[in-house]
This record gives sequence, structure tokens and C-alpha cells, in this order.
Amino acid sequence: MILPSLALLGAGSVAHALNVRVLVGSGPQLTVRVPVRPAASGLGGAPLGGASPLPLAAWTVGLSADGARLTLNGQDAGNAALYLPPAPGSVVEIAGKTYRGGVQLRAAAGQVQAINVVDVEDYVRSVVPAEMPTSWPGAALGAQAVIARTYVAAHVNPAAPYDTCATESCQVYPGVGAETPASDAAVAATRAQVVAYGGQPASTYFSADSGGYTASSAEVWGRGLPYLPAQSDPFSAGSPRAHWRLEVGAAKVAEVAARYRVQVGAVQSVVVTRSSPSGRPLEITLSGAAGTARIDGANAGGFIRSLGAAGTRVTLNSAALAAGGPLVVEGSGAGHGVGLSQYGALGLARQGYSHLYVLGFYYPGTSLSTLTGRAAGGAVLAGAGALPQPGTALALRPDGAL
Repeated sequence: MILPSLALLGAGSVAHALNVRVLVGSGPQLTVRVPVRPAASGLGGAPLGGASPLPLAAWTVGLSADGARLTLNGQDAGNAALYLPPAPGSVVEIAGKTYRGGVQLRAAAGQVQAINVVDVEDYVRSVVPAEMPTSWPGAALGAQAVIARTYVAAHVNPAAPYDTCATESCQVYPGVGAETPASDAAVAATRAQVVAYGGQPASTYFSADSGGYTASSAEVWGRGLPYLPAQSDPFSAGSPRAHWRLEVGAAKVAEVAARYRVQVGAVQSVVVTRSSPSGRPLEITLSGAAGTARIDGANAGGFIRSLGAAGTRVTLNSAALAAGGPLVVEGSGAGHGVGLSQYGALGLARQGYSHLYVLGFYYPGTSLSTLTGRAAGGAVLAGAGALPQPGTALALRPDGAL
């Protein structure tokens, strides 16, 4: 079936409120296996469904000689896009991975793009186990499900060819193979829930471990958001990266410094000369035989991460550098530290807090809303209830709902 637009993607009831479009593959050629009825002769055919899974037919999708159109098994398809819409229970296989829903194929910039079109709940079913251990308590998994759903809701853009990607650049989305009963249960228990601020999906950043103090979005990326502050995080404990030590040789320090356009000759000293409220460096001063230079702002944290550090809440000891010894980096936590700390979610869950309290703590001032669909401007939300803080009573809307 060849469609000129994505107009069908917004259709559906609350039970299937939102289909999202995920770029899952790109290359000069892709192998796609799609369900077809025995009588179907192309990539599409009759609507899919029924109690029994349909057989999958394999197609090698490439590009025409001029790169303007797709080819199927070497034959010119006559169009730059092909679309098999999702149907209840349908799956597709793209580049060896199985995904729920349908697929859109596009010729774009000399590549074949494969875009999985999937119900948002099925999308979250794959993301949660890829981002958090499914042996963790349901409250932690539930919080991860809500922020995963919120992330993709915030990125819904009908004007773009796809909404999100399947890698760490967006959210890890491996497909059906990642799903587990525990994460499925967490997704079902939080169905359609999103974190909202000002009536829009919030920016639900997260990292593995805050190291005992979350970072503000302003100090990490230079863009402050009121619900992403630097704050003490007593719940993040027990992480393998709670306390760590790294030794970095002088040659490595010089090589990383050069990436940040710092040339001071043989590096003799590396000192944090200004820190953020969360204890992360905002300015690092490097001294050497050829002078002194500074790395500041978000680049200061980038420099620390480029040295191989797990996180940026660190102290530096460069006493041995001048004598040819290493720079000693000691730190706590892993990741950028903004928003939810996954080990903090684990700590809160183990103390008996629900996923709502986890969200309320890490995104203060936000509310819980319901994702109801998509429109020309993006995702559509309904309702709002204040998220609770640990140690407070659960906040409800006047009608008694969350």
C-alpha cells in the first residue's frame, strides 16, 4: 500500500490513543519481513488481523539508480515511500529485529529508512526493560514507564518524518525481544500516564545514579527548567557507581584537553576552580609548561566524562601530574545526574513509595496527566493532578482521580 502522507497515524480510541513513529533502521538496503495474506502480492494488501499470526514474507528494500524511489527485491516500486499500517496483534521484522505494529519505508538522502509505526504502549513495553533491570520493584519500573511514555509524547511531531529513534541518542528501543512480564505489568499499571508541566509533556531526563545530588538542567546543558533543579538526593544509594576512583595518565589528559582547544604544553595541574550547587565542575583550570587555560560551563562536565569518568560529581587530585604520575579522579554517581536517578527510584521503591512519589521527587512542581492522542501540534494531554513528594499525602484532583 502506498500512501502520500501519514494522515492515518492519528486515528484510534483511548485504548490505542497514540501511534508513534520510531526510526529503527537506515542503510542503502534493508531486509524487511511483513505479514501478508497468501493472496497478497505486494508490501501491503488486505488489513491484517485474526486469531492466528499471519506468515511473514521477506522483502529486500533498496533504492533506484537515482536514489529517488524504493525497490522491492530489485524491482522499482515506483514511489519514494511504502507504508504497511499497524493492526491489532501485527508484527514486522526489520533488519533482524521484531517490532509490534507496522512499518513505513522511505527513500531519504541516499538511504532506506525503516520507521516502525507502533502504539505508544507497545513502544514503552520495549523501552522499559532496555533502560532498567526488570528485577527491580514495580514502583521503579512504573516510574521508568511513565518517563519513557512522556519522553516520546514530548517528541511527537507530525511535521517530521519520524518522532524518535531507537538508540541511546533517543531511548533504547530493541523491539519485542526485550519485553518481560515484569516490565509489561509496570506499563499496564501506568497506562497513558505522563508527567506534565504547563499542560505539555515534561522533559523527563534521567540518569543511572545522581551520586547523592541531582544536577540542574541549567548546569549541564545551559537551559534551566524549574522542575529539573539541583537538589539533595538521599535515596540514591547502593549503586555500583556510588563511589569510584579513576587514574588518568598525563598523555590522556593532554589529548582530551586538546579536544576542548586547550593547549598548555605538558599538563602539570588540573583543578576545579568553580563548582555548581550539586558539586559538579563549572570551571576547570589546567596549567602546564606553556601557560594556563580554562574549560567552563557544560564543557567542564564534558571534559570530565571524556576522561572516562562515569559521572561528573567529582574531586580532582593532580599532585602527581608534574612528576609524570596520573590525574586522580574520585567521584560518585553515573550519568549526567539531571532528573530521575534510577538508583534513587530503586531506593524509594524499596522504602515503600509508589511510582507517583518517585516522579514527584525527581520532577518537583510537575503533574500527572493522561495521554489521549495526537493532533497537528503534537501529543494531546487531558487532566492534571499534582504529583506527591515523599513524606506528603497523595494529591488528588477535585474529582478524586490522580
